[in-house]
Amino acid sequence: MSLILDENSAKHQIRAYQPGQIKVNEKIYYHSLIVTSQKLIDWTPQTFTELTAEHLNILASLAPPILLIGTGSALKFLSPTVYGKLINQGIGVEVMTTRAACMTYNALTAENREVAAALIIK
Repeated sequence: MSLILDENSAKHQIRAYQPGQIKVNEKIYYHSLIVTSQKLIDWTPQTFTELTAEHLNILASLAPPILLIGTGSALKFLSPTVYGKLINQGIGVEVMTTRAACMTYNALTAENREVAAALIIK
């Protein structure tokens, strides 16, 4: 049997998540984040109820082909009015728990796919 070394080229990799903290590379963050393979951005909404369309404007400027929105420890659905601008821009938006978004982000970056994860901490 031969083994293939994982060559994930993402500069930012999510190492762990639990409600209230996200570990990116070797640093633990206690606030919401936007993570891409090359950028790490502090993000204002700390809970799902704080999230508005304005919070997603920064993601429109990044224009990732895939956007994962982590809604915290529970899956909650966004109104299309909140993320409609992103859809109209051609960005594929997937809404899931933050734990699932972290795992999906890692899987996609391991395939060297371009993805952004907007992760609500609580």
